Amino acid sequence: MNSQEQEFAKLVKEQKSTIYTVCYMFSKDQDEVNDLFQEILINLWNGFEKFEGRSNIRTWVYRVSLNTCISQDRKKKKNKSVPLSMDIDLFNDSDEDSRQVEMLRSRINKLGPFDRAIILLWLENMSYEEIGQVVGISTKNVSVRLFRIKEQLKKM
Repeated sequence: MNSQEQEFAKLVKEQKSTIYTVCYMFSKDQDEVNDLFQEILINLWNGFEKFEGRSNIRTWVYRVSLNTCISQDRKKKKNKSVPLSMDIDLFNDSDEDSRQVEMLRSRINKLGPFDRAIILLWLENMSYEEIGQVVGISTKNVSVRLFRIKEQLKKM
């Protein structure tokens, strides 16, 4: 394994939960999460050599992950398919906290991809400035959009 491969393996290990968090917000089941995760790894690897460190590595990973998921989401909407039913739903749990989380996840999934990305980053406790860097808008615009997104979620 060369040094670039070692650095990449380290990056994936350190950022695995970040990548999975984004995948879960754009997925309906575990298979889709795994597919998105693989797609993100490919895109991270393809861009790894070009990453110059001008932004925080976590910000870059979020940006690549979100862009990958948004692109896949658009492709999925173009190529509508009939989902296979599964006997076990790993996303569904019976306790109250799990139902609350699933309800929030369901509402967030009704948002457009850009708004979904912003609320996801906010839920990850990123600052408005970091969110702006990831999605490419001003800090003030993040503040305004988050207010509108939260209002929208309350009305669902």
